[in-house]
Amino acid sequence: MNNQGRTAGLPTLEDVARQAGVSTATVSRCLNNPAQVTEATRARVMEAVEKLRYTPNFGARALAARRTNTYGAVIPTMENAIFARGVQAFQDALASIDSTLLVASSNYEASVEESQIRNLVARGADGLLLIGADRDPAIYDFLAERGIPVVLAWAIGNQPGVSFVGFDNEAASRKLAEKALKLGHRRIAYISAQSIHNDRARARVEGVRAAMKAAGLDPQSLRLVETHYSIKRGKAAFHALMEGEDRPTLVMCGNDVLAVGAVMAAREMGIDVPGDVSVTGFDDIEIATVVSPPITTVHVPHRKMGNLAAQALLRQTLEGKPPETICLETEIAERASLGPVG
Repeated sequence: MNNQGRTAGLPTLEDVARQAGVSTATVSRCLNNPAQVTEATRARVMEAVEKLRYTPNFGARALAARRTNTYGAVIPTMENAIFARGVQAFQDALASIDSTLLVASSNYEASVEESQIRNLVARGADGLLLIGADRDPAIYDFLAERGIPVVLAWAIGNQPGVSFVGFDNEAASRKLAEKALKLGHRRIAYISAQSIHNDRARARVEGVRAAMKAAGLDPQSLRLVETHYSIKRGKAAFHALMEGEDRPTLVMCGNDVLAVGAVMAAREMGIDVPGDVSVTGFDDIEIATVVSPPITTVHVPHRKMGNLAAQALLRQTLEGKPPETICLETEIAERASLGPVG
């Protein structure tokens, strides 16, 4: 869907004022300078805003022309280089048609992401780039009601009315696990990013379990640790997994940052990688190549994905094309951190 006529039938500032029993000027002050109105008035106005699902639009003049030439992107974190590179490619593609990109981060918090989405819509974004499909259906309803085209990247799914430009996380993870299983690994552990509101993390774990099941192993025997995204957390998770006598021979990680933490922890503990334990990552960012040993990981075509995501979104916003799905291939980047069972 393109965004012509996106405001038809949507609540207006006047509707909010009428619902709250105040003037439009009071509603405007409440939304833009809340300190200038009483708490009781603000509560009444915000109740009306919520009831009517009103979105203040700070780009009204531009919307009168049906377009702002501004797009928005909400990514889980600014700290992951893979998102930075993908979004850079996304921005480069938009810049080629003289469009502007506004970027926000959710820090993997669903409520923060929703707030950022609403803010970008309020500022007149012609379309949005979001990561993954795992969010409250009401958000998709909110965007559809306003005719905001959306492209979901880093995953493939079946959410109606949106474009997908990504890859099969489960298949990529399964392929890496199958390679490790062929090297004789049977005691496998996994350090994952937090799986709540993160379909990519869940799919990667399921890929490993699927490979284990196909190899005749109990998929529930996978030792799983979920943690937050950081090298420090990766180190702590690795320490926890290596306690006790029945140590895993392979520690797979849901991203390269956690894998780097695991390799660093192994060095601190006097554990040889891959002689005593193998470690793998996911993403193939530069940090995976500079640690010792360099990390075997899944290479994600992040720049290509960002570029194609922009093109898909532009086809919707500028040409009125329907949503589409583009599934990219991943590869295993083989390095020294993965070896046969000793």
